[in-house]
Amino acid sequence: MTLHRYILAVAVMAATNACAANATRRDPVRQVAPTFHLVNAAFDSITSLAIAPAGSNAFTNVDLGRPLQGGFSEATFEVPAGGCRRDLRITFRNGRTTRLGPIDMCRTHGLRLGAHR
Repeated sequence: MTLHRYILAVAVMAATNACAANATRRDPVRQVAPTFHLVNAAFDSITSLAIAPAGSNAFTNVDLGRPLQGGFSEATFEVPAGGCRRDLRITFRNGRTTRLGPIDMCRTHGLRLGAHR
């Protein structure tokens, strides 16, 4: 191999590695945060909370320990392993159930529920 071909081969390998590294930075592997923070600023207490992959009905109950009081209370819970996009199913003290989602839990680490009239 001549010196020119060797230099050309090294330059091509370096350019290929640089392109691959740049592509990795633009599209990093996203991971779900291990915990999610929920603030209840609604009037009613939250009696149950469940989480599921976006668009599915495979909800997993979240143990809140006790109802999350209305007004202004908060809880942090562990997010089950899975994809970034999730739905939350929230049941309030008065029996009303709300489904929120899809929520990108790789980019969002908390949610504040406001008063709903």
